[in-house]
Amino acid sequence: MKGVIIKSTGSWYDVMDENQNIYKGRLRGKHKIKGLKVNNPLAVGDRVDFEQETSAESVSITDILPRENYILRKSVHKKGHSHMIAANIDQAILIVTLSFPRTSLGFIDRFLVSAEAFRIPAVLVFNKQDILEGELKNYQTELAQMYESIGYKCLFTSTQTSEGIATFDQFLDNKTSLLSGHSGVGKSTLVNTIAPHLSLKTSEVSTFANKGKHTTTFAEMFRLRENTYIIDTPGIKEMGLAEIGNEELSHYFPEMRDLLGACKFHNCRHINEPGCAVRKQVEEGVLPATRYDNYLSMLEDYDSYR
Repeated sequence: MKGVIIKSTGSWYDVMDENQNIYKGRLRGKHKIKGLKVNNPLAVGDRVDFEQETSAESVSITDILPRENYILRKSVHKKGHSHMIAANIDQAILIVTLSFPRTSLGFIDRFLVSAEAFRIPAVLVFNKQDILEGELKNYQTELAQMYESIGYKCLFTSTQTSEGIATFDQFLDNKTSLLSGHSGVGKSTLVNTIAPHLSLKTSEVSTFANKGKHTTTFAEMFRLRENTYIIDTPGIKEMGLAEIGNEELSHYFPEMRDLLGACKFHNCRHINEPGCAVRKQVEEGVLPATRYDNYLSMLEDYDSYR
């Protein structure tokens, strides 16, 4: 039998077959993914072969089918390992809030780089429009214009006023979409607004810390309608880059990738090399300085930039 992993809780998985039937299953034997050190051999979105166990209500997952793509982040529990967030997705959607809680540009850029590295189209959804005004609203407009100029689609939503909700819903149509973001940015509330039947758990943002509480414990796939699925993920505090070498990092910044071959040295890392086209355009204001600064910050993660 063939199915897709729709929920992972550690050693147990929910498997949905081609007729939307759901089974509890375990992975038979040990499966190592060639070239990857990951905590979880199976991720939500993985397509698998499985078979019914004769002596139990559960099923055995016998094989993991080849992945079209996947998205990883550095494991927070095991050094040198990664955690696979999801597999076989059509787009990665990052829910962003500039207040209550604030999403940093560093986090946004790390998410976008991770999506670029695995060739997954990424979308930014600026949520909680109803609480933005004045300078913060103007700042959001500038941010969105910057990311749109690089090639990322930006949407604006509010569940309180229904702004952008229909557009957000249409953007999910006929796709499997990963939804990610910090705790408290309103992922579950957004989903409940377009799909009330799912009744995802939500919680208020703590006014003391201005941070959200985790309401999603495990990644889980939900069917919105025919051929339309979302993968809701636990709120992510940090997006540590995984399986991306420092020599190739600039390739995952589209604005830097466009300048491939323009630098004096073919292996230019855009730090302090003479004749660097990237640094020249940053200094001239053509390329966004915040993105360049975040690029340098990511290089520091590798202990290769001083």
